[in-house]
Amino acid sequence: MNIRDIQARTLEIPFRLNFKHHSADRSRTQTILVRTRTLNEHVGFGEGCPREYVTSETLSGCLAFLEQHTTDLTDNIHSVSDLATWIDQHEHQIDTNPAAWCAIELSLLDAMSKDLGQSIEATLGTPPLSGTFQYTAVLGDNSQTAFAELVTRYVALGFDDFKVKITGEEKNDSEKLSLVLNAAPEARIRLDANNIWETAGEVLAYLSELSCTPFALEEPLQPRAFSELNRLLAKTPVPIILDESFLNKGHFEPIDTTNNNVFVNVRVSKMGGLIRSRAIARLLSDAHIPIIIGAQVGETSLLTRAALCLANEFDDGVIAQEGAFGTLLLETDITDESLMFGSNGRLVCPGAAIDVAANGFEIRYKSDLFGTNV
Repeated sequence: MNIRDIQARTLEIPFRLNFKHHSADRSRTQTILVRTRTLNEHVGFGEGCPREYVTSETLSGCLAFLEQHTTDLTDNIHSVSDLATWIDQHEHQIDTNPAAWCAIELSLLDAMSKDLGQSIEATLGTPPLSGTFQYTAVLGDNSQTAFAELVTRYVALGFDDFKVKITGEEKNDSEKLSLVLNAAPEARIRLDANNIWETAGEVLAYLSELSCTPFALEEPLQPRAFSELNRLLAKTPVPIILDESFLNKGHFEPIDTTNNNVFVNVRVSKMGGLIRSRAIARLLSDAHIPIIIGAQVGETSLLTRAALCLANEFDDGVIAQEGAFGTLLLETDITDESLMFGSNGRLVCPGAAIDVAANGFEIRYKSDLFGTNV
């Protein structure tokens, strides 16, 4: 591949409904979109979702990161091997700019694959995309009425796997859990605290007061407070999911995994692209640590498609998958047809939104994404 140019823009697509949790309240996307054009006139796109409370990134910082490295990338990236070498040589910079790099890398992989006339999976040497992918119903910190309405909609769609954003107030959270269980008695429920508590004792006290025992609890403590996390892991009756506390492979070593009660949420944008996400998923798989394929709220079909590559390769170790909301959440998408779950929370691949003839990520983008307000 020979690169003609690399450009970036921000995306601010309105949501159909607000999404709130302990760390953020969102009504629109916060996204960087990168376009790579090759001298063969192929075009690739990449998406990253910077989150200040997760990786300390901003949209302006992402744009600055691309501007800093555009010339180097244009001159030196011609193959997957070149890309892997660049990632290794710039590990620290990517650690502090994972969403920015994710958008760049995905656009390079998409363009490169189109130049080669093949899928992303073929370019990366991973299994061809196929099968059924089961998604989780995600419930934000909405009012009781709005929460109940969403539960009803999810149950009507056939969901039986739920993720509930909690407040840390036992009475309020227990009432919401009861709403889910009354509507879907066999539901598997995990909770997401988004870093509410400071100590293991506070977490254990909260769990002891809940009206039901969740399948797992995500990020109860402050991000990367590993000493306190290990104290919690030694005593908790509920498995702990790491998200903000696991951003790169360097965060594996401080975690006590001897009790077999740690899961990791692997989000492609948070981890810094597909190549790094695959390396982390391999590390977790080899250590027999269950994986959740996560998603940023407001992802377009592009990041949904990238995550499918990961879920497809590591399906034996994946215990849950998030995202694929498409235009159920977004007012519009960057693709002609939104890649999203259907009945029972399932997405079948290849399906209507996957066009294998398109190569790369095999999705059809809307025309002129860099000349519109999409």
